[in-house]
Amino acid sequence: MMKRGLIAAIILALIAAGPAMAQERDFYKVGVITSLSGDLATGGNVTKRGYDLWADAVNAAGGIEIAGKKYKVELFYTDAQSKPDQGASGAERLATQEQVDFVLGPYSSGVTLASAPVLEKYKVPMITGSAESPLIWEQKFKYTFGTIPPVNYTGATPIDTISGLNPPPKTAVILGSNDTFSKATAEAFKAAAEEKGINVRKFNIVPTGQDLTPFMSAVKVLRPDLVAFGGHDEELINLVKSLRQINYTPKALLMHYGVTEPAFVESLGADAEGVFGGSVWTEAVHAEGELLWKDAATYAKAAEDAFGVSADYTQAGSSTAGLAFQAALMKIQAPPPLSEADKDALVKALEEIDVKTFYGRLKFATEGRYYHANVGITPLTVQIQGGKAVIVGPADDAQAQPLYPLKPWDAR
Repeated sequence: MMKRGLIAAIILALIAAGPAMAQERDFYKVGVITSLSGDLATGGNVTKRGYDLWADAVNAAGGIEIAGKKYKVELFYTDAQSKPDQGASGAERLATQEQVDFVLGPYSSGVTLASAPVLEKYKVPMITGSAESPLIWEQKFKYTFGTIPPVNYTGATPIDTISGLNPPPKTAVILGSNDTFSKATAEAFKAAAEEKGINVRKFNIVPTGQDLTPFMSAVKVLRPDLVAFGGHDEELINLVKSLRQINYTPKALLMHYGVTEPAFVESLGADAEGVFGGSVWTEAVHAEGELLWKDAATYAKAAEDAFGVSADYTQAGSSTAGLAFQAALMKIQAPPPLSEADKDALVKALEEIDVKTFYGRLKFATEGRYYHANVGITPLTVQIQGGKAVIVGPADDAQAQPLYPLKPWDAR
């Protein structure tokens, strides 16, 4: 009986020690939640390129230096499948089974909002390199940060640029897809337009993934000067195709994320010309970096060399999420694996960092409506000109004058 009791005690001790033993390693274990399949896979794979490029660059440099020793990073992916519940399940697995040190977060706002409470429960820091809905920051999650400012911080900039054109648009129709990010984008456009005295003749939130041709036919009847739409990749492409199909060309066409994604121009060709978008980064921004990439152009070349496609602001924001963790780890000098106390120290360090990067200034808000969002960078207005997204506003940052009004579809 004593032998059995001793064996049982040993087994129980080994079971209890198992997770701690599994944690013994000389690299940082980095969880990644993003959409590698489903409706948002295009954007999800953009974030993946950004996270992979950071990890590859860190490891090529030997790792993150802590107390004179360098530690590499390994990424552990979970596919959210473009579904919030799958993102939450993935966050649970990363926190409990994989026991990651920190997490690089989802592409979409909906998945981020579902994943953040789970990571909050397990006290695992997360930085999303993509999600932009104001709802995330209103929750004031202690362990969640974001490198791209929310759309209520950035959304007014393209409206400001367009309202300054000659003659300025007097009427607008503003639509948004029925998801967290897209609704917030449309609402930001609406508020900014009304503030500028533009008559919003119709504001509507439409079903996600819906055929947009009937909605654009209704827009054509109203003949607004400006059509603005909040949506994701494929929806933005389909909206332009719908406008061409019904042969209606507004004076200005404004979208948000997707315009700077290479697939937008690749899919639309000449029909992409003149479309306005909101952004916070292009390879032409004047930004000098202290970590890994010395400026925007250097990062853009590294991305092109690695993936054969141009980097957009979401890919850049995702790489910057890695830089933020890198800077904070160097500040607290905590080697892997991170304890719970280390993770809390990491959060505090993230709140305190003020770093120059290829992406621009990286500084997280610690209070107010933008809590834990990056408020260090300047929102931009971009427009597709010559098949590329160029900065057309604000004036101090502009590379070119805006093309206005839009050239009719049948004249292209």
